[in-house]
Amino acid sequence: MTSAGPQGSARTGRGGPLRRALGAALLVTAAVGGAYVTGRVTAASPLVTNDEVNTVEVTRTAMQAVVRVDARLRKEVLQQGDDPVETGTGFFYKKNLIVTNYHVVRDQESLSVTLYDGRRVNAKLEGVDPGIDIAILRVTGVSAPRTLTFGQSARLIPGQKLITIGTPLKFQNFIASGVYSAATSGRDVPRDDGLGQEISSYFLTTASIQQGNSGGPLLDSRGLVVGVADANAAPNGFVPGVIGIAIPGDLVKQSLDDLEKIGVPQRGSLGATLVDLDSLDPALRSLAGLTSSSGALVDEVPAGSAAARAGLRGSLRNSRGQFQALGDVIVAVDGQGVRNSFDVIRLVAAKRPGQTVTLKLWRNKKAVTVKVTLLKRTLQ
Repeated sequence: MTSAGPQGSARTGRGGPLRRALGAALLVTAAVGGAYVTGRVTAASPLVTNDEVNTVEVTRTAMQAVVRVDARLRKEVLQQGDDPVETGTGFFYKKNLIVTNYHVVRDQESLSVTLYDGRRVNAKLEGVDPGIDIAILRVTGVSAPRTLTFGQSARLIPGQKLITIGTPLKFQNFIASGVYSAATSGRDVPRDDGLGQEISSYFLTTASIQQGNSGGPLLDSRGLVVGVADANAAPNGFVPGVIGIAIPGDLVKQSLDDLEKIGVPQRGSLGATLVDLDSLDPALRSLAGLTSSSGALVDEVPAGSAAARAGLRGSLRNSRGQFQALGDVIVAVDGQGVRNSFDVIRLVAAKRPGQTVTLKLWRNKKAVTVKVTLLKRTLQ
């Protein structure tokens, strides 16, 4: 795959290799059809195929649940020439709750959403899940014209039709269609924004996901949400992203349920601080008997954490923060080799509290296996 490896790049964010799919206005010379701009699509006689009829019927209904999200940015995050308002997409999943990407609203000073019919209301953050780049917004003074329901992303089949509705390049109510192409590991979608560290797998689509689509729904032919638009991939930074990258709907639905009921996502976590092994001095690795740079060093192990209860050993540092003695090194999770701390985090996050993970460790120049029972996350 060229989109996320050394030959390509995935883009979600402002100013980095991952540019967010939210709105920086670009010059667009093609005219945009009025029906799509206003959201008032009418099934007219020119419709020929069953697929055309299905697309029109799904989008005419679903569009009423999709909103434009405008985040006015805090002054301290703006650089010269930046647009002070970033634009993304969201959708109602309950009468006054909207889901969007966390990266759309992370740096916000204030929020507003524009409904499909042009009505605009203020919004506030209700809950956030940076681990999978999801946020919940609450609106008052307006009720959802329509809400969307989640389907089952795990049942997607390559070649299955998908539809996106969003605000690419700040054009609201924009419709695009494509197909579900493949799933890809989170390790193959490099990010520089520190978000999405607990997404074990994304899915790829030919449906257009551009700046401004972030947080919008990916719909199947029944109008059910099977994914949330997150980013796009391109061969380089000079051409539009041609591959859409989405967060699986099953993962998003699970997070929304956790946030509403508990206030924090309930994915697995060791609770320990990890350091990429390849960031250590080779001489230090050699002293520990390590012949590979693949793995994650256990740095700090807070008391009461799942890692502490399982007996994982942390590292020792001197007053200048330099390592004096290395702790356990995680080299595999449930039999799957890991390259770095991100691999450990995403593999453990695929589990739920109460479940166990088996860690293969390097400890005192010997291989050791430890089982860790994952704990429920609590509000900080």
